[in-house]
Amino acid sequence: MKKLYLFNLFFLLLLCNSFAQNQQDYSNNAKLAQRVKALADKYPQLVKSKTLTQTVGGKDILMLTIGSGKTEQKPAIVVVGGVEGKHLLGVEMAIGFAEKLMASSSTDSIKTLLNKQTFYVFPNMSPDATEQYFAKVRSERSGNATKTDDDRDGKLNEDDVDDLDGNGKITMMRIVDPTGKYKLNTDDPRSLLVADFTKGETGKYILLPEGIDNDKDGEFNEDGEGGISFNKNSSYNFKPFVSGAGEYAVSEKENRALFDFLYDAFNVYAVVTFGPTNNLSTPVTFNPMALTKRIITGWYEADVKANALVSERYNKITKTKDAPKTQAESGDFSQWGYFHYGRLSFSTPGWWVPKVVPDSARKEKKFVNEDPIASYLRWATSQGITNTFTPWKAVTHPDFPGQTVEVGGVDPFVLINPPYKLVDGIVAKHTDFVVSLAAMAPQIDFINLKTEKVADGLTRVTLSVLNTGDLSTYTKIGDRSYFLKKIVVKVNTNANQTVVSGRKNQSLESIQGKEYKELTWLIKGSGKVTIDAASPTTGSKSIEVSL
Repeated sequence: MKKLYLFNLFFLLLLCNSFAQNQQDYSNNAKLAQRVKALADKYPQLVKSKTLTQTVGGKDILMLTIGSGKTEQKPAIVVVGGVEGKHLLGVEMAIGFAEKLMASSSTDSIKTLLNKQTFYVFPNMSPDATEQYFAKVRSERSGNATKTDDDRDGKLNEDDVDDLDGNGKITMMRIVDPTGKYKLNTDDPRSLLVADFTKGETGKYILLPEGIDNDKDGEFNEDGEGGISFNKNSSYNFKPFVSGAGEYAVSEKENRALFDFLYDAFNVYAVVTFGPTNNLSTPVTFNPMALTKRIITGWYEADVKANALVSERYNKITKTKDAPKTQAESGDFSQWGYFHYGRLSFSTPGWWVPKVVPDSARKEKKFVNEDPIASYLRWATSQGITNTFTPWKAVTHPDFPGQTVEVGGVDPFVLINPPYKLVDGIVAKHTDFVVSLAAMAPQIDFINLKTEKVADGLTRVTLSVLNTGDLSTYTKIGDRSYFLKKIVVKVNTNANQTVVSGRKNQSLESIQGKEYKELTWLIKGSGKVTIDAASPTTGSKSIEVSL
């Protein structure tokens, strides 16, 4: 009987592992919760999970704490996914990082890493929005379940998108109209471009999201489901009266809960966001004028250098190329991570549509126009992907009587989320990057210890506090915020010892990577003293000195 039980248990474990490896699509909230629970159950000494809060829509905001021992006392990296509800890949990258890190937790290098550092992983900050991918009618959504009056007409969510062709997904509709701004793309007529009137071009189409004017106010789909976006609700560069931003900064439960946790986590030295902003493929540039404003809008030079160093490592590990330029939206989380949280904040979408050389066998020519949809369609063709474009089809539309209205276009989500079969490789590369980033962490050591006997029982003690890491002990912007913790150095004496010169307790300003700060004391007495240095982002170091 016992053998049968063990056999059944072994078979069940194999079956569960097989299911995990054979996942065919992005994770909905239920699947994500299963994956989080599986990690906590399998690695109870290294992984702790909890629900940080619940959204207005009743979805859990899950959190993983990864590390051994007293995790809150060790330097930490924050990994955040799902900051943009349409970016399903970010969720997979965050939870996938945790899974791959744990899969390697028995190796010496990862075991040592988890003994020294902590990882806080938040897989999905937009669960209300990402669930729209799995809805009966699939449509892109950024906002949570907070009901909003985006068009300020006193009604809530009264003009959402509509599936006019009944195919279960919301694409676009083009209306033949002489007042339209759009023309067919000569590179690929399946897509449309804005006509350039300065070049004598004329528009032929109005281009709108698929739907009807439900509230008859002349606008289409302007007040639908999906209220406030996590990635527009941060306090840095918050813009009120912007659709999806919220009535005020950090108005949403998920934003407040995450920020409350992070502000108490003084051990965090870096934030990694898997979202739409990208300062890893191309690092930020130093703009001294941006630092002269009352509210600064640029990175300090020392932090820019750190970003460049990390970016170089990112590109080397992930081998990404041809990354499109990104512009952070107002209220962007990764921007908050630097400007208001004061940490080094790195962000990447992880994937973008690769550039494709024209295939002469298909009689393809080099594109004349820059157009992401045409680029995607060419790449999809090269990959044999044929089911992500809905051919334009005429429909009868109540708001455009007597006009030609066609519904079609690229399917929702596909421009920023790769086919799921590519996800595992993307996760593997970015896991290697985060582990490599951890290897660059600030860490303090004592070097060049010298003791010199002087008159009257005095000993001069000199040593240097060295930052052995590549990253600074805290950011330059941290000096401005007065919020980050500095390195505290203490000389511990007994009743027969006295620090005559030099400060017995002192705090040190930021020490850049591979640089040091020399300290000296005159101590009266004999025997031994210990000198301690510690900060939440560097860990601690202690040395014993004989007088």
